[in-house]
Parts: sequence; C-alpha cells; structure tokens
Amino acid sequence: MTYSSDGNPDLELDCSAVMADIWLLLDNECDSAAKERLKAHIDGCSQCLSHYGIEQQIKSLVNRKCGGERAPEGLRERLTISIRHTEVRFRPE
Repeated sequence: MTYSSDGNPDLELDCSAVMADIWLLLDNECDSAAKERLKAHIDGCSQCLSHYGIEQQIKSLVNRKCGGERAPEGLRERLTISIRHTEVRFRPE
C-alpha cells in the first residue's frame, strides 16, 4: 500500500522503500528532497507512521541508556597501544 500526503495513492514511494530509509530520516542523513518525500508518505500512511514512531522511540531509548558513556580508561589505553603497534603490510599478488 502506498499513499501520498493527501491520502491518494502514491506511485513514487512504496512502504518497503520508506521503511528501509526511516533511519536515514531519523538520523538526518538524507537530502531535503528525500526528507520531504519520506515525510509526505509517512504523514499519509498509518502503517509507516506507526513504524516511524516505533523506530523513533527505539532511537530515543538507546540515546538515553547509552548516550555519553565512555569506555573504561584501561580499555582505552590498551586499544590506543594496540593501534599504535599495528602494522599494515601489502603483498602484491
């Protein structure tokens, strides 16, 4: 099922395409034209609006529970040392 913002069938976007791109919209990683098309579809499609709302809540929950946490200092030091000692070798075939 696909709908435009006025509730009429929309041939540009189908629900599977919108659901695949919801994270781009949530993370502000799409251009303004794509953002407008996605929002127009979501506003006119209750199924996609519901999915968008759920994904928005998940993103908010993850940010609340995991935001701002830093790795323990010992782990950070071990990783830094490991990165500094990493060698990259190229073997032509």
